[in-house]
Amino acid sequence: MLIRNVLDATALDWGKAAGLLPAIIQDAFDGRVLMLAWMNPEALKRSLDSGFVTFWSRSRQQIWTKGETSGNRLCLVAVHADCNSDCLLVLARPAGPACHRGTATCFDAEAPVAPGLALLAGLERLIAQRDAARPADSYTTRLLESGIKRIAQKVGEEGVETALAAVAGERDELAGEAADLLYHLLVLLRAGELSLADVVGVLQARQG
Repeated sequence: MLIRNVLDATALDWGKAAGLLPAIIQDAFDGRVLMLAWMNPEALKRSLDSGFVTFWSRSRQQIWTKGETSGNRLCLVAVHADCNSDCLLVLARPAGPACHRGTATCFDAEAPVAPGLALLAGLERLIAQRDAARPADSYTTRLLESGIKRIAQKVGEEGVETALAAVAGERDELAGEAADLLYHLLVLLRAGELSLADVVGVLQARQG
Protein backbone atom coordinates (compact mmCIF):
# COMPACT_ATOMS: atom_id res chain seq x y z
CA MET A 1 0.00 0.00 0.00
CA LEU A 2 1.28 3.47 -0.86
CA ILE A 3 1.90 5.32 2.38
CA ARG A 4 2.64 8.76 0.95
CA ASN A 5 2.74 10.26 -2.53
CA VAL A 6 5.15 13.19 -2.40
CA LEU A 7 5.84 13.22 -6.14
CA ASP A 8 4.66 15.76 -8.70
CA ALA A 9 4.77 13.52 -11.76
CA THR A 10 3.96 16.42 -14.09
CA ALA A 11 7.25 18.14 -13.15
CA LEU A 12 9.48 15.22 -14.16
CA ASP A 13 11.89 15.60 -17.08
CA TRP A 14 11.13 12.64 -19.34
CA GLY A 15 13.04 14.06 -22.30
CA LYS A 16 16.66 13.23 -21.40
CA ALA A 17 16.52 9.45 -21.88
CA ALA A 18 13.90 8.84 -24.54
CA GLY A 19 10.97 9.02 -22.17
CA LEU A 20 12.56 6.94 -19.41
CA LEU A 21 13.85 7.75 -15.94
CA PRO A 22 16.26 5.62 -13.88
CA ALA A 23 14.62 4.39 -10.68
CA ILE A 24 16.78 3.52 -7.68
CA ILE A 25 14.93 1.08 -5.41
CA GLN A 26 15.67 1.35 -1.69
CA ASP A 27 14.34 -0.76 1.17
CA ALA A 28 12.01 1.60 3.03
CA PHE A 29 12.81 -0.02 6.37
CA ASP A 30 16.54 -0.62 6.57
CA GLY A 31 17.88 1.56 3.77
CA ARG A 32 19.43 -1.19 1.62
CA VAL A 33 19.83 -0.32 -2.06
CA LEU A 34 17.96 -3.16 -3.77
CA MET A 35 18.17 -2.56 -7.50
CA LEU A 36 18.09 -0.04 -10.34
CA ALA A 37 15.59 -0.18 -13.19
CA TRP A 38 13.75 2.17 -15.54
CA MET A 39 10.30 3.74 -15.54
CA ASN A 40 8.28 5.46 -18.20
CA PRO A 41 5.19 7.55 -17.36
CA GLU A 42 2.88 4.52 -17.58
CA ALA A 43 5.08 2.42 -15.28
CA LEU A 44 5.14 5.23 -12.73
CA LYS A 45 1.36 5.63 -12.94
CA ARG A 46 0.78 1.89 -12.49
CA SER A 47 3.14 1.86 -9.52
CA LEU A 48 1.27 4.72 -7.84
CA ASP A 49 -2.16 3.27 -8.66
CA SER A 50 -1.48 -0.35 -7.71
CA GLY A 51 0.98 0.02 -4.83
CA PHE A 52 3.35 -2.45 -6.52
CA VAL A 53 6.52 -1.14 -8.15
CA THR A 54 6.30 -1.41 -11.93
CA PHE A 55 9.02 -0.78 -14.53
CA TRP A 56 9.66 -0.47 -18.25
CA SER A 57 11.82 -3.29 -19.62
CA ARG A 58 14.27 -1.91 -22.19
CA SER A 59 15.17 -5.40 -23.41
CA ARG A 60 11.60 -6.64 -23.83
CA GLN A 61 10.13 -3.23 -24.64
CA GLN A 62 7.19 -3.68 -22.31
CA ILE A 63 5.78 -2.79 -18.91
CA TRP A 64 6.46 -5.28 -16.12
CA THR A 65 5.55 -5.37 -12.45
CA LYS A 66 8.31 -6.69 -10.22
CA GLY A 67 7.35 -10.12 -8.89
CA GLU A 68 4.41 -10.71 -11.21
CA THR A 69 5.71 -14.24 -11.92
CA SER A 70 8.01 -14.92 -8.93
CA GLY A 71 5.80 -13.36 -6.27
CA ASN A 72 8.77 -11.28 -5.04
CA ARG A 73 6.93 -7.99 -5.29
CA LEU A 74 8.10 -4.57 -4.19
CA CYS A 75 5.37 -2.91 -2.15
CA LEU A 76 5.50 0.82 -2.80
CA VAL A 77 5.96 3.25 0.07
CA ALA A 78 6.96 6.51 -1.63
CA VAL A 79 8.58 7.98 -4.72
CA HIS A 80 10.93 10.98 -4.72
CA ALA A 81 12.52 12.86 -7.61
CA ASP A 82 16.06 14.23 -7.51
CA CYS A 83 16.94 17.91 -7.81
CA ASN A 84 16.97 17.76 -11.63
CA SER A 85 13.69 15.82 -11.83
CA ASP A 86 15.34 13.19 -14.03
CA CYS A 87 15.94 10.38 -11.54
CA LEU A 88 13.60 8.60 -9.12
CA LEU A 89 14.22 7.24 -5.64
CA VAL A 90 11.61 4.57 -4.93
CA LEU A 91 11.13 3.46 -1.33
CA ALA A 92 9.59 0.00 -1.11
CA ARG A 93 9.17 -2.99 1.15
CA PRO A 94 10.43 -6.15 -0.58
CA ALA A 95 8.33 -9.31 -0.38
CA GLY A 96 11.20 -11.67 -1.08
CA PRO A 97 14.54 -11.34 -2.90
CA ALA A 98 14.85 -8.28 -5.13
CA CYS A 99 17.31 -9.90 -7.56
CA HIS A 100 16.54 -12.59 -10.14
CA ARG A 101 19.52 -14.53 -8.69
CA GLY A 102 17.56 -15.01 -5.47
CA THR A 103 19.69 -12.54 -3.53
CA ALA A 104 18.35 -9.72 -1.39
CA THR A 105 19.80 -7.03 -3.67
CA CYS A 106 21.10 -6.85 -7.24
CA PHE A 107 24.44 -5.56 -5.99
CA ASP A 108 27.48 -7.49 -4.75
CA ALA A 109 26.55 -9.17 -1.48
CA GLU A 110 29.79 -7.88 0.04
CA ALA A 111 29.24 -4.29 -1.08
CA PRO A 112 28.24 -1.70 1.55
CA VAL A 113 24.76 -1.17 0.10
CA ALA A 114 23.10 -0.45 3.45
CA PRO A 115 23.73 1.80 6.44
CA GLY A 116 25.54 0.21 9.37
CA LEU A 117 22.42 0.25 11.52
CA ALA A 118 20.74 -1.98 8.92
CA LEU A 119 22.68 -4.78 10.62
CA LEU A 120 19.89 -4.83 13.21
CA ALA A 121 17.33 -5.52 10.50
CA GLY A 122 19.61 -8.24 9.13
CA LEU A 123 19.89 -9.78 12.58
CA GLU A 124 16.11 -9.68 12.90
CA ARG A 125 15.78 -11.54 9.59
CA LEU A 126 18.30 -14.13 10.77
CA ILE A 127 16.35 -14.65 14.01
CA ALA A 128 13.18 -15.14 11.92
CA GLN A 129 15.00 -17.75 9.83
CA ARG A 130 16.16 -19.56 12.97
CA ASP A 131 12.60 -19.47 14.29
CA ALA A 132 11.27 -21.04 11.10
CA ALA A 133 13.98 -23.69 10.68
CA ARG A 134 14.84 -24.35 14.36
CA PRO A 135 18.35 -25.79 13.73
CA ALA A 136 19.34 -27.96 16.69
CA ASP A 137 22.78 -26.39 17.14
CA SER A 138 21.50 -22.81 17.33
CA TYR A 139 21.44 -20.78 20.56
CA THR A 140 18.54 -18.80 19.10
CA THR A 141 16.58 -22.03 18.68
CA ARG A 142 17.20 -23.02 22.29
CA LEU A 143 16.22 -19.56 23.45
CA LEU A 144 12.98 -19.53 21.46
CA GLU A 145 12.06 -23.00 22.65
CA SER A 146 12.63 -21.96 26.27
CA GLY A 147 9.52 -19.76 26.05
CA ILE A 148 8.76 -16.08 26.28
CA LYS A 149 9.14 -15.89 30.07
CA ARG A 150 12.70 -17.19 29.92
CA ILE A 151 13.52 -14.86 27.03
CA ALA A 152 12.10 -11.92 29.00
CA GLN A 153 14.24 -12.97 31.96
CA LYS A 154 17.33 -12.95 29.74
CA VAL A 155 16.48 -9.44 28.53
CA GLY A 156 16.24 -8.34 32.16
CA GLU A 157 19.58 -9.93 33.00
CA GLU A 158 21.28 -8.36 30.00
CA GLY A 159 19.74 -4.99 30.88
CA VAL A 160 21.18 -5.14 34.39
CA GLU A 161 24.60 -6.18 33.06
CA THR A 162 24.52 -3.31 30.56
CA ALA A 163 23.67 -0.83 33.31
CA LEU A 164 26.44 -2.15 35.56
CA ALA A 165 28.99 -1.86 32.75
CA ALA A 166 27.91 1.74 32.20
CA VAL A 167 28.25 2.60 35.89
CA ALA A 168 31.68 0.97 36.00
CA GLY A 169 32.80 3.12 33.08
CA GLU A 170 33.97 0.12 31.03
CA ARG A 171 33.41 1.27 27.45
CA ASP A 172 34.28 -2.02 25.73
CA GLU A 173 32.26 -4.02 28.21
CA LEU A 174 29.33 -1.61 27.85
CA ALA A 175 29.39 -2.04 24.06
CA GLY A 176 29.48 -5.82 24.40
CA GLU A 177 26.67 -5.96 26.96
CA ALA A 178 24.57 -3.56 24.88
CA ALA A 179 25.03 -5.86 21.87
CA ASP A 180 23.86 -8.83 23.96
CA LEU A 181 20.87 -6.80 25.14
CA LEU A 182 19.85 -5.83 21.61
CA TYR A 183 20.10 -9.42 20.40
CA HIS A 184 17.97 -10.80 23.24
CA LEU A 185 15.46 -7.95 22.80
CA LEU A 186 15.06 -8.88 19.12
CA VAL A 187 14.44 -12.50 20.11
CA LEU A 188 11.85 -11.32 22.65
CA LEU A 189 10.10 -9.24 19.99
CA ARG A 190 10.02 -12.29 17.71
CA ALA A 191 8.56 -14.44 20.49
CA GLY A 192 5.98 -11.72 21.16
CA GLU A 193 5.03 -11.60 17.44
CA LEU A 194 6.38 -8.06 17.06
CA SER A 195 9.13 -6.61 14.90
CA LEU A 196 11.57 -3.73 14.72
CA ALA A 197 9.13 -2.04 12.35
CA ASP A 198 6.49 -2.06 15.09
CA VAL A 199 8.92 -0.40 17.50
CA VAL A 200 9.98 2.14 14.86
CA GLY A 201 6.31 2.91 14.25
CA VAL A 202 5.84 3.78 17.93
CA LEU A 203 8.92 6.02 17.86
CA GLN A 204 7.68 7.75 14.73
CA ALA A 205 4.29 8.36 16.33
CA ARG A 206 5.97 9.86 19.39
CA GLN A 207 8.02 12.20 17.21
CA GLY A 208 4.88 13.41 15.52
